[in-house]
Amino acid sequence: MEITKDTLIGDILDAAPDTAPFFLEMGMHCLGCPASRGETIEEACMVHGVSADELVEKLNASLAE
Repeated sequence: MEITKDTLIGDILDAAPDTAPFFLEMGMHCLGCPASRGETIEEACMVHGVSADELVEKLNASLAE
């Protein structure tokens, strides 16, 4: 799975639940919430004031391991 800024958070968590800490560290603590699961990486990062590019890079690096 390759993650982009348009990837839905729910899809990432379904495919790789071990990525949850990356979302928690950006301040997204409601991972089970239906609204958050339907957000894209870009939307969530905009709301939480973090870089979508950095998060995408971290997530893809984690998945590559």
